[in-house]
This record gives sequence, C-alpha cells and structure tokens, in this order.
Amino acid sequence: MSDFTPHRIYGVVGYPLGHSLSPLLHTTAFQALGIPAALVPWALEPAQLPDFIRAVRLLNIQGACVTIPHKQAVIPLLDEVTDRVRAIGAANLLYWRDGRLWGDNTDILGFIEPLKQNPPAAGTRALILGAGGAARAVAAGLQALDLTDITVTDIVEDLPESLARDFHLQRVPWDRRGEIPADLIVNVTPLGMKGRFETETPYPAEWFAGRTGVAYDIVYSPFETRFLWEAQNAGWRTIGGLGMFLAQADAQFLAWTGRHLPEEAKRKTAEALGG
Repeated sequence: MSDFTPHRIYGVVGYPLGHSLSPLLHTTAFQALGIPAALVPWALEPAQLPDFIRAVRLLNIQGACVTIPHKQAVIPLLDEVTDRVRAIGAANLLYWRDGRLWGDNTDILGFIEPLKQNPPAAGTRALILGAGGAARAVAAGLQALDLTDITVTDIVEDLPESLARDFHLQRVPWDRRGEIPADLIVNVTPLGMKGRFETETPYPAEWFAGRTGVAYDIVYSPFETRFLWEAQNAGWRTIGGLGMFLAQADAQFLAWTGRHLPEEAKRKTAEALGG
C-alpha cells in the first residue's frame, strides 16, 4: 500500500457533493495504474469558490472536476479556457499547462457518447429540462448531432434566457413543459438525484403516455432515477447518466495523465451504483 501514498492531489468541487462518485472512480484509476495520486471531494458553497481556486494555486493541486453549481462561476477565476468552454460557457475540468490554470468542458463529449450508438433521427424534437451549466453542454451536444428543434425550460423562470439566446433555442415556462411534443427529453435538473431530491421527477409520468421517444437523464446516482423508471414503463427508450459520467471522466483523466480510465475503475463505479 505504501506504493500508492498519494503525492499528487486532485479534487472535485461542487455543492452539494454527497452524490459524487468522482473520488471513487479517479482514485481507483490512479491506484490501478500505479500513479501516486488521489482525488478528494470539496463541498463548497458558491461564495467559497474563489478561495478554492486560490488554494489550488497555493497548494499545487494538480487538477479538479467542477460540478453543480460552479461550472459557469469558475471561468473568470482561471488563467485560460479552451474553445469548448468559450462556446459552451461552462467548465467542468481544471488542469495545469505551462504554469497556467486552464478550464475545459468534457460534458459535451460525455453527453454525446451514449447517443452515438443510436443517433437521434433528423427532425427529432428535443426538450431540455433545466438550464444550468450542464444544460449548455447538452444544448451544444444536441446541435452537434444536427438537431435544430430544441426547447429549454427551468423551474427558475428567467434561468433559460441566456441559454436560449446563446444557442438559439426555444423557451417554454416550466408549468407548460408537458405541451412540447418532444421525442427526446433530457433531464439536466437535480430532481431524482440521490439525497433529498431522490423521490422527485422533473416530468410527470402521465406526460409520457400516448407517444414514444428517448428519455435521457444525466443524473447517475441512483443508477435508475424515477424519471427513467417511469419513462421505461411508458415504453420509452432510456439512457442513464452513468455512460455520460464515465465518458466525460475519461476525457478528464486523459487530460491529467495522458492515459484512459482502466476498466477496473469503471467496473467498481458501476458496481457502487448497482448497475
């Protein structure tokens, strides 16, 4: 065990953070590859984010995953960002290059990956439930798949405004989201996430009736959310968040180490979710 004493520290920052499996996934990957490093969680409220970035610089933290609600707020605190961050307006990865702290977005890569096996047909009507930082990657991913009929909604009434403007999306009030005849519905809200929102869903079960399509939940913990379970019962094809999580994490790990996540780390993460 002494061979795996961590000499390099990475982290995941978000709030709340109890659901995150990033520490298990990345630390297992470091150990499997014999890399003396560990990834640790930091649950930080928004007001603490600038202090965290100062700590990254002071303590030589090697990199970090960034999750809700910090993906947009972190950008002005960095030295450089990639073209993906500029296009999407959100960052979920921090890493060092030539002494400068960079931000990148691997969410778009992760989101698209599970859809590649059965790409949405031309003319597919998409509905994005939620308009936070991850929704920007979802919108960019849908457009990268050549979808043009995309509507966004959020329980916070004015939140979709900038997203709709930047990506030329349609908007609909939250209480009218069931009126959109969507073929692909993507949950980007925390509703259904393990913890206090676990029993909730952003889309009532009866709204799935009378048609079929694809329900995609980027939440990965629990393995099957209420949203997915109710969609599947109504005859919809479902995509869980684990595939997106592993694909975006693989791109993060590659940026840090130049290597892909080993299968052992992916397997242990899936087992932890019961998947």
